[in-house]
Amino acid sequence: MSHSHETTAPEGGQKPHGGGEGQLRRALGVPSLVFFGLVYMVPLTVFTTYGIVTQVSGGRVPLAYVITLLAMVFTARSYAKMAHELPFAGSAYTYTQKSFGAGIGFVAGWALLLDYLFLPMINYLVIGIYLSAAFPMIPAWVFVLTAIALVTFLNVIGIVSVARANIVIIAAQAIFIITFACLGIASMSGTGTVDLAAPFTGDGSAPGFGNVMAGAAILCLSFLGFDAVSTLSEEAKDAKRTVPRAIVIATITGGLIYIVLSFLAQLVYPSNDFGDVDSGALDVMAAAGGEFLTIFFTAAYVAGACGSALTSQASVSRILFAMGRDGVLPTRFFGRLSPRFHTPILATLSVGVVSLLAIAVDLGFISEMVSFGALIAFSAVNLSVIKHFIIDGKRRGARAVLSFIVLPGIGFCLTLWLWTSLSPRTLLIGAIWLVLGIGYLAVVTRGFRRPTPMLDLAE
Repeated sequence: MSHSHETTAPEGGQKPHGGGEGQLRRALGVPSLVFFGLVYMVPLTVFTTYGIVTQVSGGRVPLAYVITLLAMVFTARSYAKMAHELPFAGSAYTYTQKSFGAGIGFVAGWALLLDYLFLPMINYLVIGIYLSAAFPMIPAWVFVLTAIALVTFLNVIGIVSVARANIVIIAAQAIFIITFACLGIASMSGTGTVDLAAPFTGDGSAPGFGNVMAGAAILCLSFLGFDAVSTLSEEAKDAKRTVPRAIVIATITGGLIYIVLSFLAQLVYPSNDFGDVDSGALDVMAAAGGEFLTIFFTAAYVAGACGSALTSQASVSRILFAMGRDGVLPTRFFGRLSPRFHTPILATLSVGVVSLLAIAVDLGFISEMVSFGALIAFSAVNLSVIKHFIIDGKRRGARAVLSFIVLPGIGFCLTLWLWTSLSPRTLLIGAIWLVLGIGYLAVVTRGFRRPTPMLDLAE
């Protein structure tokens, strides 16, 4: 059964208008969307995996980030092209659904849920770990529950509140980055000769370009922010113009921040010998600014994790809203907007409930699920550009071949290569998740005898 985007009424049969129950409020411009993407990416996430990638790449983290940024720019461009054509909530789910049909769109959306459902949990876990270390008398689960409650409340009362909080969080991280850069440069000034090429040539511990590529594969999930921006298309002003611009700006800006920070870090601490590889960034902070910078880093990183939790929970609630609005998920629950706040309140609350698993699950397990879901989404969107513009849109000519075949094709090949870095455990669990999704779809369509519910995306 098809539902019109303009006339969908989750209940009561009345057409929404003027920001009513069935319509998201358009309130975000390019700056807010870029902030959303950058907060989601967390500029300080470069330090989260710093120790691991330093050892994997042989001291060439900045080079690994350059490779990852090049790969992500192609995929971000594909997201921008599809966001211009289809300025609706739903991200890869919506783009794949429109390009390949409701069934394949559902599979892409189901895989994307892994990414978005588990990413808030990562942030909640990190918040609990860092704050519990700073205040050992309080159990980590107390901080986890408090963070979940606060983030869920902010998302319920509206996207504008999230955008305002994002500005504060970005400002705090910007202050830390400037402080780190100043102290880091000052610490190097007294050490004599500094080898500026070392972060790109390596320390010899893991020679060969393959190790750099392995490090780049780990870093690809640092760039999930551009995907998050696309989920806010129905809350953006002039979405066909603002969302594509914000996607590209957030991707390039985030990538440059990662490259510069990792470059400075490896100059400050030119070693892969860490007290604890998982918290290798603390050795860098101690070398650059002692205890003061270590404490400042912890505070700034926790703030960044809160911001990432805010944006990731906002994103997944809107994906659930899009899937509920077209009837793939129960419409009366997921397809409703709050008459007062104009937000998908029940979808948002359900994400908060699922996030309670952060108290019990393993961080490594969550990270693997995020990797699997993100790469499916990236691959699907690159292929959607080719299908939508070349096969369906019948675009022809050398410019069309370059724009809608070659460039998204490169993006697809790069994401396909990243798949080769996934562990067998990840592929197995991801496959089980997809089987569960297909089984659910079989129930909804009564053994595939009925068509998959699909949203009519005509404006």
